Amino acid sequence: MMKKRYLGIVCLITACALLCCGCGDKGTAILIGETKESADVPAEGEQEASRASGQAGTAAQSAASGETASEARDTTIRVYVCGAVANPGVVEIPQGSRVEDALEAAGGFGAEAGREAVNLADWVSDGQKLYFPKEGEAVEESQAQSDSASGLVNINTADAAALCTLPGIGESRARDIISYREANGGFQACEDIMKVSGIKTAAYEKIKDKITVK
Repeated sequence: MMKKRYLGIVCLITACALLCCGCGDKGTAILIGETKESADVPAEGEQEASRASGQAGTAAQSAASGETASEARDTTIRVYVCGAVANPGVVEIPQGSRVEDALEAAGGFGAEAGREAVNLADWVSDGQKLYFPKEGEAVEESQAQSDSASGLVNINTADAAALCTLPGIGESRARDIISYREANGGFQACEDIMKVSGIKTAAYEKIKDKITVK
């Protein structure tokens, strides 16, 4: 009887010793119902912090991208280039560009371009239309602008409406002036207008200070 009681006490002490040794390593303990992988998952608070950090980084990248796009829009302009150029159309060039830059973006002059008609050193602005005339158009346009600036009517290039602004010149006389210059290659001097039927010295005196043949 004593022997059995002794054996029971020894078993109890051994069981307690084994139990104490198993509880000593708390660092590697895994709760019942979870795996090693789930034990490594960050706590909910840590996950929220990580998501917030990621969203902040994405927002910062989007803002930087938006600023870059805005800066690009602010530093470029769009200009409509047409007429005697290689590739007419809307071109995009840097802000602060000149006409020559817009021309280059449109492929350069066309074969029939009047190359001296447009001031290539002039500045251009956003939304501007640049027309490059052909060679024949260039001469006429340049001359018309010069005559308009001087306030004189060029009897070699003026149309009927412009000729009718001269004192004593009506539609019929304007047609006569145009017919004469077409038949004779133009007027060499202002006085030659008196060679037109119906225009004599008295009529010439009224208009001589208002006409030119340049």
